[in-house]
Amino acid sequence: MCAASIAHSIAGMRYIIIGAGAVGGVIGGRLIQGGNDVVLVARGAHLAALRADGLRLVTVEGSTTLPVRAVADPGELGELRADDVLVLAVKSQDTVAALTQWAAAPVAGGGIAADRLALVCAQNGVENERVAQRIFRTVYGMCVWLPATHLEPGVVVLHVAPLSGILTLGRYPHGSDSSITEFGKHLAASEFLAPVVEDVMRWKYGKLLNNLSNALLALLDDTDEPADDLRQGVRAEGETVLAAAGIPYADESERQVIQGDRMELQYIASVPRLGGSTYQSLARATGSAEVDYLNGEIALLGRLHDVPTPINDLLQRLVTEYARDRREPRDLSPSRLRALLG
Repeated sequence: MCAASIAHSIAGMRYIIIGAGAVGGVIGGRLIQGGNDVVLVARGAHLAALRADGLRLVTVEGSTTLPVRAVADPGELGELRADDVLVLAVKSQDTVAALTQWAAAPVAGGGIAADRLALVCAQNGVENERVAQRIFRTVYGMCVWLPATHLEPGVVVLHVAPLSGILTLGRYPHGSDSSITEFGKHLAASEFLAPVVEDVMRWKYGKLLNNLSNALLALLDDTDEPADDLRQGVRAEGETVLAAAGIPYADESERQVIQGDRMELQYIASVPRLGGSTYQSLARATGSAEVDYLNGEIALLGRLHDVPTPINDLLQRLVTEYARDRREPRDLSPSRLRALLG
């Protein structure tokens, strides 16, 4: 489907948020508040809660319950509409299953979603867009800066204000078009900063470096012992690997210029910000975590380019074990982790 025809669809688009957890739930909730047509895709107890009670969006301003349309799969929608845009917000380890489920969905007027609809990857990591492009003709990347929590069915908590997040957008693997620009306008009208860039993957590699510490936040009980050296070490390995691989990335100074004071962490007494997506996966005992696509991405590049990555290797293994065994997060001291590193 050409960019012009997609742009025509977006003018009256319906957003289908595939994975209405922390990120997808906040994006979907804010789009609903902005007057957009939104469908949330969820599963299990979360889906049941959304259907029964709606989506409860908690922010520093208070709690709001939004009536939502929630489904488990494309079959519940019948034929998809030609103006639908699929926003993929599942964890990276669930990407293939989600793409497989939605790619063959029929679209009104003929054809299937993989050929006719735009897909936006609103996910951490840098592999999802590449995987999606194997199946979908038109893929966009979204670099997500959106500290949110989803630990209770039917509830998502947003921890920043005054804006709800920074969602940097671009076509994959590079470029932009009127379609993604229009999407950015809809997001901007829904309390997000949504710049459209020509090099979205450069921004996503920069975010990857920050996400390397997610594993530390999930594993470490550092209340009595600082772990700054471990955080610096895991990022330094990532920077060294990206340099060896010749992969450019947006650095922290660039992000700070854009962020400024537009997005500041806020204290919400009822739901303290305990950790990122990896911590939340362990806390919910989901049985999996996206560590293979965060620390594991650095480990992979390190092996390909003969760069040792011992901290990322160990964190990948430990988080995988914690997720598999459904162990409680944050029971490891920094000194114990250093001992495991030798």
